[in-house]
Amino acid sequence: MEQGLLEKTGKPLAHWVKLVKASKLEKHRAMIEFLKTEHGLTYGYANFVAHKTRASDAASQSGDDLLHNQYKGKESLQPVYEKILAEVLKFGDDISTVPKKAAVSLIRKHQFALIKPATKTRIDLGLKLTGVPITERLGDSGPFGTMCTHRVQLTDVSEVDEAVVAWIKEAYEKSV
Repeated sequence: MEQGLLEKTGKPLAHWVKLVKASKLEKHRAMIEFLKTEHGLTYGYANFVAHKTRASDAASQSGDDLLHNQYKGKESLQPVYEKILAEVLKFGDDISTVPKKAAVSLIRKHQFALIKPATKTRIDLGLKLTGVPITERLGDSGPFGTMCTHRVQLTDVSEVDEAVVAWIKEAYEKSV
């Protein structure tokens, strides 16, 4: 996105961030409108610059900050997340955990699972299990769309049982 902004406008991201900061605008929407109307940026680039100016995009935050924000007000779900992660890391040393704004991706060569605190009382564990039938507990992907083929809803650490670990391991093994 940054390279595209430079190519489109002839000016680097730092220029646009400095310009927005000089405007003293604080609201995201106001920054976007300023960049669109005063400087002719498209919505996409204006939104990108506004996020970078406010450091509100996922890339501007550390993994710890992203994780903290995901579980803010949902602290009771943190042990569920930690249990899933502890089990997954036993599979091998080729796993990357990638915190995003709303979820954590688990990646081997490809993403094989996604851990998302969906509500204050439930984690949605998305799994990439192509060809595996839907069951009552191993549901369809729900809100994950094509990122995952299945979803397991978890409300307590005790639900991260042998079956869940086996499904995660199967997804991991298919992600080569």
